[in-house]
Amino acid sequence: MNFVWAFLVGGLICVVGQLLIDLTKLTPARILVLYVVAGVVLSALGWYDPLVDFAGAGATVPLIGFGHLLAQGVMDSVAQSGLVGALTGGFTAAAGGVTASLTAGFLAALLGKSRDQS
Repeated sequence: MNFVWAFLVGGLICVVGQLLIDLTKLTPARILVLYVVAGVVLSALGWYDPLVDFAGAGATVPLIGFGHLLAQGVMDSVAQSGLVGALTGGFTAAAGGVTASLTAGFLAALLGKSRDQS
């Protein structure tokens, strides 16, 4: 049943994003920023943790989950290191995911062929 809830919650988050693309004049870049900021705000208010407990990866994988990860990293680091943690906590929490995405992009650039998009 956990897989079903993860699929439904993650799918619902994606549907909202697709509706924002289709029904508004927001660009995909602005929607990306909106999702990350929404994850930070919901996490700071303590409203996103119950969703993560309920849906698991369905709530943590989309962009809104990245905002949640950044906020949790900052809050944990501030609790440990004080105000300096506000500057370092997000980087520490997201380091693994950012490294994986940069490495995958680099490998794709090495293995792929570039061509004009005409």
